[in-house]
Order: sequence, then C-alpha cells, then structure tokens
Amino acid sequence: MTLENKLHLTSSVELAREEERISKKKAVELFESGYLDTLKAGSVEALCRIHEYLFSEVYDFAGQVRTVNLAKGNFRFAPVMYLEAALKNVEAMPQSTFDEIIEKYVEMNIAHPFREGNGRSTRIWLDLMLKKELHQVIDWSQVDKNDYLLAMERSPIKDIEIKHILKAALTDEISSREIYMKGIDTSYYYEGYTVFKAEEL
Repeated sequence: MTLENKLHLTSSVELAREEERISKKKAVELFESGYLDTLKAGSVEALCRIHEYLFSEVYDFAGQVRTVNLAKGNFRFAPVMYLEAALKNVEAMPQSTFDEIIEKYVEMNIAHPFREGNGRSTRIWLDLMLKKELHQVIDWSQVDKNDYLLAMERSPIKDIEIKHILKAALTDEISSREIYMKGIDTSYYYEGYTVFKAEEL
C-alpha cells in the first residue's frame, strides 16, 4: 500500500523514486546551507528537524514522531505508547566516545521515530554527533550494504558487529559533500514495514 503523500502518487515505485530524488536534493541543501551545523547534535529535536528538511515536500508527517506501531520482519520497533519515553531515554544517553555514539544510534534505530525515512535521517544524525564529538564521520562508501543491514538487525542484541563495521569506515573528511551524501543513499535501507494495532503487540 502506497503511503499518503503530497505528490498524490499512488504507485509505490513512483513514490520511492520521487522520494529519493527530492530527499537527495534537500540533503544537499541541508549540508550546503550550514543549517545542519546549527542543530544540537544527539538531540531528538535535531533528528526531527533533519527528517522535516528531507521529507517536507513529500509527506505531511515530516519531522513528526509516528502515531502507528511499526515492525520490520520479525522485529517490532518501540510501541507508540512508549515511544516518547524511549526518545527521552535515547537523548539522555552519553555521546562522548565512539562506542557511546554508536550505542545511542542503535537505540534510536530501535525507537524508529518516523513512519518513513528513519534510516537516512538517523545516519545524518549519527554523522552530526561524530563530527561534533570526534571530528570524524562515516565514509559510507566503505560500508558494505549487506554487512551493515545484517549488523543493524542484530544490533539490539549485540552491537559489537555494527561498531566494528562503522569504526573501520571512519574518516576525518568532515567537510566532504560526497562522503556525506553516501549516508542517504537509498541502497542502505530497505522497505518492508508492517503497521499493526496496539492490541497486536
């Protein structure tokens, strides 16, 4: 089923194509305008503003925390009734070391605050933390897509794998637009969300 969108598209393939085109254009603007650097790294507010910037031309819910329960495969993300508390807990997590930042990133992925566009928004949010705290970012061109997806799937139980993969891809090229843009490459996320009712939890 195609998500309701501002473009009035009813084909999920067409919507995915337009969403990718528009979000990439907006991501470039976000980077070049300097707006990204004005956001408080590691905050929920920063993540919401990133999401809003990327997707406001496509979805009414851009920048807004989801109001539906989501699952992907057999994994159910934070239930809506606990989502606000989960986000507060994630925001309060420390972020002064690489390990702490990745742990915070993993927890935000478990929270999965948005109906769509979590991966791209959260990777920019991750890089913003790394840039501010460690003066480094992830060179996503050095991250194997399948290894990353499998490590992220396993990260709620064991995060050592995702830490290893991302640490090996760290770079100090924090001003490179090309490296930044690899983080929102849609090849790093995949669809397959299931929306379910609270009583199905």
